[in-house]
Amino acid sequence: MDKDDLRQLLNYVKEGKISIEEAIKKVQIAPFEDLGFVKFDHHRHLRQGFPEVILGLGKTPEQVVEILKLVKDRNHPVLATRCNDEIIEKVSKEIPEAEIHELARCITLYRDKVKIPEGMGKVLVISAGTGDLPVAEEAVLTLQMLGNPVEKLYDVGVAGIHRLFENYEKLLDARVLIVIAGMEGALASVVGGLVDKPVIAVPTSVGYGVSFNGLAALLGMLNSCSAGIGVVNIDNGFGAAFLANSINRIGRNVKK
Repeated sequence: MDKDDLRQLLNYVKEGKISIEEAIKKVQIAPFEDLGFVKFDHHRHLRQGFPEVILGLGKTPEQVVEILKLVKDRNHPVLATRCNDEIIEKVSKEIPEAEIHELARCITLYRDKVKIPEGMGKVLVISAGTGDLPVAEEAVLTLQMLGNPVEKLYDVGVAGIHRLFENYEKLLDARVLIVIAGMEGALASVVGGLVDKPVIAVPTSVGYGVSFNGLAALLGMLNSCSAGIGVVNIDNGFGAAFLANSINRIGRNVKK
């Protein structure tokens, strides 16, 4: 519950639209709300600038729908990640206004309410190959929901490095770069050697036999010879985007 919510609540009491007892109940559940299977954090947006994100992985379709309805009632932008087909089908039926992003495996509500604050730099999301797109799109959508200008640069892996060099200006124009790659994960090291910006590397589980479901890319990125590269977990587009958002907001309101 932010200041505007509290002000509106007090006005409702003053105008007699709700009782004092109802107002007390709303304030009591403001920090978090216990649904039995989850304690949803309503104050996450006050601390981190965005409401708690729903991880669909491991939840039933019914649980995801119940959480989405809870947050929907508060009119805040909502992001649900790692949603399977069953969750997407259930949400589509129960909450028709929800936006489905099949490639990113995400669901959003009230995306049109997200505003880009002044002074925000551009985040460039780079993927090595088409197989990395689900992770890349998860990162892009997360960045957009957090209020960042985003640009995409896809399918520019080291197997055809000229594709990257032809887009060199885009690398220079970004404030933060997210590099997503499977196989041996070499793209992050290449990009890190070309720019003086923060580079967040995301290994993906894309690759043949001894890629070990992304472990080879993870180790390759951790062992990068280019300085200034940070590495998140395998397939963690969401985590990379959240970190990029934090970096992008540093110094945003500092007057020169």
